[in-house]
Amino acid sequence: MTDATDNRPSSKVARLIDEYDLDGLGDELEALWTGDGVERMSLRDLADYFNERLLEQTLIDAGMSALESDVSTTYQNLTDDDVSTGVKTDARSRLEQNSIDVDTLESNFVSYQAIRSYLTEYRDAEYRQLSDDEKVEKDLQSIQRLMTRTLSVTEERIEKLRETGRVDVDEFEVLLDMQVLCQRCGSQYSVAEFLEKRGCDCQQS
Repeated sequence: MTDATDNRPSSKVARLIDEYDLDGLGDELEALWTGDGVERMSLRDLADYFNERLLEQTLIDAGMSALESDVSTTYQNLTDDDVSTGVKTDARSRLEQNSIDVDTLESNFVSYQAIRSYLTEYRDAEYRQLSDDEKVEKDLQSIQRLMTRTLSVTEERIEKLRETGRVDVDEFEVLLDMQVLCQRCGSQYSVAEFLEKRGCDCQQS
């Protein structure tokens, strides 16, 4: 069965994006799956991400809090098999008290197969496996972002402690020196150098 408007296959995901007015979510899903400028997500993770966006919009429409932590917790309480019956019941009751049709909401949640069909058949998206060089570069960028974040958080915490008199220091600088140590030969490299060299010299000689 096809969509008569553009001859593309019918898609539950596409229909829900339209019904919930989630403009731009389709582009976001494709970018997250292909890793186009962002960290790639699996189809299963994308299904959860999509379902949480549906839940978030439902909460907003009902006038409820839609903080990220609230959305994630509520979604987990509704769908996680490890959550107790009591917790599930409480989550459903909270939503129903705010005039949310939980049965309809849950029936709208999609599977990873639906996400895959939407991306590959409806949007003609294609995941291209990264080359070895691209993968190494991508992981190096991720590590460097984490290191930058660690430095920023550490500086911020120390500054706040200094301002409140909990530590004594006039001016300070936080240094982060992450090294990779080869336990075979004892050689030590910066992370960037280690990845750029594709490992230790002792393995390449």
